[in-house]
Amino acid sequence: MGTKENIKRWLESPLVDDKTKEEIKNLNQEALDDAFFKDVEFGTAGMRGVLGPGTNRLNYFTVRKATVGFAQYLLEKYENAKEMGVVISHDNRHFSREFTLLSSKILNDFGIKTYIFDSLRPTPELSFAVRYCKACGGIMITASHNPKEYNGYKVYDETGCQLVPDKIARLVELIGLLPDELHVEYQEAPIKGKEILLGKEIDEQYIKEVEAIAINRDLDKSNYKIVFTPNHGTSLMPARQVFKDLGYDVYYVESQCTPDPDFSGTLSPNPEDQRSYIEPIKLAEKIGAQLVVMTDPDGDRVGLAYLHSDGTYHTFTGNQAAAVLMNYIFSQKKLKGTLSDNGVMYNTIVTSPLGKKIAESYGVKCEQFLTGFKFIGNRIDYYDKHGGPKFEFGYEESYGCLVAPFARDKDGTQAILMYCEMALFYHLLGKSLDMVWEEIGQKFGYHEDVAYSMEFKGSSGQAQMDAIMDELHANPLQEVGNMKVVQVDDVLKGTTTINDKITKLDLPKSNVVKLFFKDGGFIAVRPSGTEPKVKFYISVIGNSQKDAAEKPAKLYQALKKALKI
Repeated sequence: MGTKENIKRWLESPLVDDKTKEEIKNLNQEALDDAFFKDVEFGTAGMRGVLGPGTNRLNYFTVRKATVGFAQYLLEKYENAKEMGVVISHDNRHFSREFTLLSSKILNDFGIKTYIFDSLRPTPELSFAVRYCKACGGIMITASHNPKEYNGYKVYDETGCQLVPDKIARLVELIGLLPDELHVEYQEAPIKGKEILLGKEIDEQYIKEVEAIAINRDLDKSNYKIVFTPNHGTSLMPARQVFKDLGYDVYYVESQCTPDPDFSGTLSPNPEDQRSYIEPIKLAEKIGAQLVVMTDPDGDRVGLAYLHSDGTYHTFTGNQAAAVLMNYIFSQKKLKGTLSDNGVMYNTIVTSPLGKKIAESYGVKCEQFLTGFKFIGNRIDYYDKHGGPKFEFGYEESYGCLVAPFARDKDGTQAILMYCEMALFYHLLGKSLDMVWEEIGQKFGYHEDVAYSMEFKGSSGQAQMDAIMDELHANPLQEVGNMKVVQVDDVLKGTTTINDKITKLDLPKSNVVKLFFKDGGFIAVRPSGTEPKVKFYISVIGNSQKDAAEKPAKLYQALKKALKI
């Protein structure tokens, strides 16, 4: 069904209230096109979209349809789904609580028991709760780090992991078999499922597991100040408790501690955006803090800023922070004899090659997956059931990592604890984190990894994105900015090409093209799974930190010129 037909259907439906119809009538043509040109889709992190009326929006009707499909999926897949139940949590965004209660009611109508929290909780705690309650699934209502206009809907399996493609395919199929979002109907079960309110026990058990990952718990924390912000989101409660229990001296950005859906105290809730550090660094400067840590709204990603040896505050990218943390964890575990002889570290195909170098230097294997932490969570479960190797660390370039697998998603609470311990450890040795980063560069090479993105809205934007990717698949670049491409991985085709020799690529098919250079750097291009953007990941290796830092921007300009965009 096309844009015009979808708009007509909504405006003429008695199921759509007059206020919503008036809102549709007041949209300009570009906004109408973006809201109605397609159905909102499940991407790398579930279903995510702008809030508002339309088939390509998050609203009562699209969330209702997704939940009906999920209920059918669970009843088909699990013989005792009704008794196992589903855990549902949410972040601070507009309609998050309403979507939570709507989802719970629909699942109850199907006879499925639900567990809900009394208020917002972070995504990793939802993952933990699914496992703790031995539920058959989970739903997290969140748009993660997206702007305030967004919300989203993530679905989890019984292991606390987001559904991977071979699982979600059946869910998408079932949703596709349903009528359009305005006319979804279902037969209520004779006995409705119960809605159970989760108590403090889940919070306490989750926090207990987080605190257990500390390696050097008793470091001297006097004269070491930390600034923390949850960016108006879900992490305040668990983070505050962890900081208190472990004795850290933490100062909170109070203007960002309320669960505000409009994010009024920050210019951005996204740790990848430098604007999110403005207020925390102001506070750090005022009190003389050594470290700034933050989580995104749903508490799975962490941003890090530190007091540089030059006396100013610098930020780390997700790749840099995870590399420094991994090196600390592995070095300390090896020293204490707790690093497995059969360990594995997981990251993704768009993550810096530095992580693999660090892991292998400690005898830890590295496996890479497509973007999306669900692939990491799924492999953890697989190896748990097949005798190893043992999980030691997992991370993505997008500011998310997992230290211990009692949760099966990125865990910001685990991350902030270990970043604080790591930074304090080096501080007590007289080292600022830039000194540690320089040592890593000297040992493993000076890596710089930057993710750029270009936005393409509406049906015309979708056509532009498709054209860019189609051209790359058909005619992959042989050279970018005077750097020769020595290998092409086409994940959609499932092929690796080196010197015209084509071999099979052992990854699920996905719309990604990755170009490798001789020195080990790369460019990867893929459409975002959660926003109307094309993402460009550029990884370079330089002769020094300064040399490496100057390369990505130049290479990106050369890439855009080569792609004629």
